[in-house]
Amino acid sequence: MLTIGSTAPGFNLKTESGKTVSSASLKGQRFVLYFYPKDDTPGCTKEACSFRDNLPAFNKLKVPVFGISADDEKAHGKFVTKYQLNFSLLADPEHKTCDAFGTWVEKSMYGKKYFGIQRSTFIISDKGKIEHVWEKVSPEGHAEEVLAFLSGESSTKISPVKKATAKKVIAKKAVVKKTAAKKAPAKKTAAKKSKA
Repeated sequence: MLTIGSTAPGFNLKTESGKTVSSASLKGQRFVLYFYPKDDTPGCTKEACSFRDNLPAFNKLKVPVFGISADDEKAHGKFVTKYQLNFSLLADPEHKTCDAFGTWVEKSMYGKKYFGIQRSTFIISDKGKIEHVWEKVSPEGHAEEVLAFLSGESSTKISPVKKATAKKVIAKKAVVKKTAAKKAPAKKTAAKKSKA
């Protein structure tokens, strides 16, 4: 897997419509390149639709998004049409670009080993350098995570430990408020008795 600061490998790939997109044609602009295992599978569909729904925000930042897998142009075309995707998918059937980015890896399922794409996302800077990398991506909320990084916000999700701690703090505050609310009327009653 490539690291931050590395020069992004060059590529020259076809989109679902047969148009060629190359690293040379994108020179001078920042862009997102996300690698996913396969068209029209549950996780990949969720991730693609998330980028689709958030694309206006990416466009506002002038950062194009490209999905890439080892599927061919025809499969990409069906995927784009079925889910009305509003960004280009790049076909890498020989997985040369996937290899170059380090996303073509050995996997294991039910004891069987095979090669496939590790779900990963790269932000390429306007100078052609790797600006940020997400390895072993979870499709849920990933587009928002990438958008947050591009917008200059926190690029890390809240961990389950932090969430649990935050819930405990909120719960403690609620208990303190309830206790204070119960004590307050008692003080007022005591004050009335002393006046009498």
